[in-house]
Amino acid sequence: MHAILTRPDTSILCGAAMLLAAILACGLLAPPLFWLLLAATVAAGVAFLALRFPTGFCVAWLLLTGMSLEMTLHDLVGAETYQPAIAVVKGIEIGLGFLCALRFGPRLDPLCPVWAFLAILTSGLVHGLYPGLTTADSLRSMIGSAAPFVFCFCRVPRSWAGAIIRATKWCPLLAVAGCVPLTMAGIRPLFIDSGGARLGGLGHPAFLAGVCLPAIYACLIQLFREGRRGDLLLLLANGLILLLTGARAPCACAVGVTGFSLISIRSSTFAPRDRLLLIMAALALLPLLALLAGDLGEVRLFNVVINETGNLSGRGLLWPRFEDAAAQSPWFGWGIGAGNAVIPPDGRIARMLHTWAAHNEYLRIEVEGGVCGEALLVALFTGWVIVHTRELPPSDRRIMRLAFLALAGHAFTDNVLISTPACVMFAFATAVFARGRPGMALPDSRLVA
Repeated sequence: MHAILTRPDTSILCGAAMLLAAILACGLLAPPLFWLLLAATVAAGVAFLALRFPTGFCVAWLLLTGMSLEMTLHDLVGAETYQPAIAVVKGIEIGLGFLCALRFGPRLDPLCPVWAFLAILTSGLVHGLYPGLTTADSLRSMIGSAAPFVFCFCRVPRSWAGAIIRATKWCPLLAVAGCVPLTMAGIRPLFIDSGGARLGGLGHPAFLAGVCLPAIYACLIQLFREGRRGDLLLLLANGLILLLTGARAPCACAVGVTGFSLISIRSSTFAPRDRLLLIMAALALLPLLALLAGDLGEVRLFNVVINETGNLSGRGLLWPRFEDAAAQSPWFGWGIGAGNAVIPPDGRIARMLHTWAAHNEYLRIEVEGGVCGEALLVALFTGWVIVHTRELPPSDRRIMRLAFLALAGHAFTDNVLISTPACVMFAFATAVFARGRPGMALPDSRLVA
């Protein structure tokens, strides 16, 4: 197997020649089968290339996922493309995870949160699903919930981990830069009006904010490890993008993690003097922002802070429905996927808010898994983070633990486990975990065939 993955093999060439001959024969004898076989051949070729070069394909997938192109398709083509586009993104991740397991070797992660989703699926099928939720819907939701964690089950090498962390830092900038030509052509605006101007890039401002968070954490980790000025500039750029998205909870998470890191974490490469200058510069901007707040009212973040401090962006209409559904089955919930069935997609609330998601992961999991499922998920997440960060360098360990504490707080107001930014976040987390333990991150010379 290793020989097949590292150099051309006669059997592969013979197989390709036979497949090409079959395609040509079908083109002559059975034309309807021609395009089917051609598509299968292209898919097989792409899969073989991904098996040979998994790191490059994973980086490309991460960058495209970070752009939130499903939102671009939603706005330009139609709402009917949104869910299929998300399914494609997560399906590709599952396929890449399978290929990485073949290329590098599989591993068991007994504390991975996926096991909680599996338990919620099982309890829902035994207890009974939410009215209107089918077994197929629940299985699809299980696959979608598990997809962001697929790389946890691969023995990825250090080179893969480093490439994923580097790519994560650039995701927000690429999402914004990719939208500039579309804005200049009048196809898609860079800013959208949602309670004030919000930077959306190629996706939605909330999705862009969700991608900014792992990008900021990646910059922090690299800055404390290597002290490069480029990482500091990227940190500032990603922070500015996050500010312009107008997303309050992600901004609070980024400020909290960055502030605590700068104050409390030691680094031999990122000098205390440089950190102090950065903190003082940020504090010096606060009075200026306070003076300009009235003039910046068109920017969504300032508009909300000044005029609508208690505005929950429609969550007050969503949450009571989920609370009622959770109260009807408090211990074991209604099965995974029930969170998508509580609010009818064609109902008044969904049409008004353009969403039927809970925007509160604790409420969603309480509906789907009840108190037992929610407790299991929280326990697994806690153990997963503690165990996987235990062997990391001190700065990495503290930044990642702060990041997951911020994620726990962010989960009260957003869908941090099921949206496509979650795929970026947990791929990044897997890369950081992998880089910390030689037993998990095998050197490239010891790849398992």
